[in-house]
Amino acid sequence: MPEISSNTQKLIKKYSSYHNSLQKREKEPVVSVDEISVRVASFYEKIRGVVDWKGEHFLKRGAIERVLKRKIFSQINISDGKFTKESIEAEPLIVELIRSGHFPNDTIPESKIKEIQKAIDKYIYIIKNHQLPKKNSRLNFYKWLSSIAACEIEEILSPSVKERALISYMHEHIKEMLEIEEEIKDEEKNILIYIAVHQALFDLDPQIISYHILKYKHSNWRNLQKEQLEQITENIHRIKERIDSYFRNPLLKKIYQVCKSYNTPFLIMGDVLEEDPKKAKNILANPETLEEKIKKHYQKRKDAMRGKLSRIAVYTTISIFITNIFALLVIEIPFSKLIGEFSSLAIAIDVLVPTMLMALLVVTIKPPPQRNEKKVVMETMKVAYKGGKETYKIKKARERKIVFEVLVNLVYGASFLVSLGVIVYLLSRINFPPFSYFIFIMFLSLIAFAGMKIRERAKELHMVEEKEGFLSFLIDLFAIPVIKLGKWFAMRWEKYNVVSVFFNALIDMPFMLFVEFLDQWRNFLKEKKEDMY
Repeated sequence: MPEISSNTQKLIKKYSSYHNSLQKREKEPVVSVDEISVRVASFYEKIRGVVDWKGEHFLKRGAIERVLKRKIFSQINISDGKFTKESIEAEPLIVELIRSGHFPNDTIPESKIKEIQKAIDKYIYIIKNHQLPKKNSRLNFYKWLSSIAACEIEEILSPSVKERALISYMHEHIKEMLEIEEEIKDEEKNILIYIAVHQALFDLDPQIISYHILKYKHSNWRNLQKEQLEQITENIHRIKERIDSYFRNPLLKKIYQVCKSYNTPFLIMGDVLEEDPKKAKNILANPETLEEKIKKHYQKRKDAMRGKLSRIAVYTTISIFITNIFALLVIEIPFSKLIGEFSSLAIAIDVLVPTMLMALLVVTIKPPPQRNEKKVVMETMKVAYKGGKETYKIKKARERKIVFEVLVNLVYGASFLVSLGVIVYLLSRINFPPFSYFIFIMFLSLIAFAGMKIRERAKELHMVEEKEGFLSFLIDLFAIPVIKLGKWFAMRWEKYNVVSVFFNALIDMPFMLFVEFLDQWRNFLKEKKEDMY
């Protein structure tokens, strides 16, 4: 009879403890918001979610971050960058998040207000007392710190206990099985694995991973003493630069590939424990029962994957589609009319082709092959029981000869020019306005990049390698340069999303003021009604 590993036993305890905490939750005063204002604001937030969409698990934090940035930047003196208020009040922030529909009404305990206020005060202290190096951008630093603060606030309001337990579980497992041939300090190796596990398990972004690294390095980050806070404030820019350097480390990509190929057993193990933590030990004590559970949850994840990917595709496409329409109305059509090159066919192609490309990329996603299930069962068993670990080596990168390096870059550059040349040629054949070439190529590459990311995410359950034929190689040769161009645009898109900026500057703040007025008006009417009796 196989013995349950110590790491798996720890995971069972964490899941059981979390399950018990939900059962024992006592009643206490909660934050309450007027339902009418909740409906109005949550409808607006849904529109925001389409325009500024990043992913389902980023929506809450994105809303928190947006509110924080608005409150922080409105209180910063432009000339010297000093914060003009003592702090930001936590309660109005919580109320706004409930109104936006990101947290259910009448569920957040009032005790959370103090916790969040303490967190906000910590970050405001850093803003007010840090010393900015001359080479650094004050704006970028404030944005980074706002995102870290948003991560902490989300954790206070909605603790991801099970997810954190699963990340820790996989981190410990990968640490034991991974050997790196290159010289690297243990601490750096552990942090690189830690980052890769976050990315492989839940596709988390650098902001939330950076917050977790801060907690990893400072175990009492949520409850810093005054001396510790002063020391961190003094060194905050060096801390940020060190964290950023981890994401730039070339080894991270290699470690991520290992974690990505092994993430399925950990996800399935989490599903098995979540179903009934109290019976988890009994299930794992019987390998036949565990095998049945693994197959059941594997099938569930397979069924849920297509629906999830379809939602991602729809939201991503709509977001880019709206921005495309915005660019057409504000830039392309007025300019085309000005120079006399307006074409209804070109406009239709400009909008429809990228959208159809996304649909094609999603529809052609293949489910995992049948033999994949057997591999998943076997690897999950290895994770669950003692003695099931294998060693995986990351070999030292070979040094390429200069001639080979130049040749590869020349081929890549040629394939990039050929790809763009074909697109430009086809556009010219339908009398596409030359001015619109750039915008069309930009949106086409963005869609190609977003579509390939979705296709990669669809391989979450794949554990068996699939051989690629010559046709796949040929497609990659000409598609990858366009996808890389889309990645470059996507990074700028995140910084300069025009529609998102438009919403923030001209709609977001006035709308929230209107919702605040609506809430106050409703309270006023309630008071008047009470006076009548």
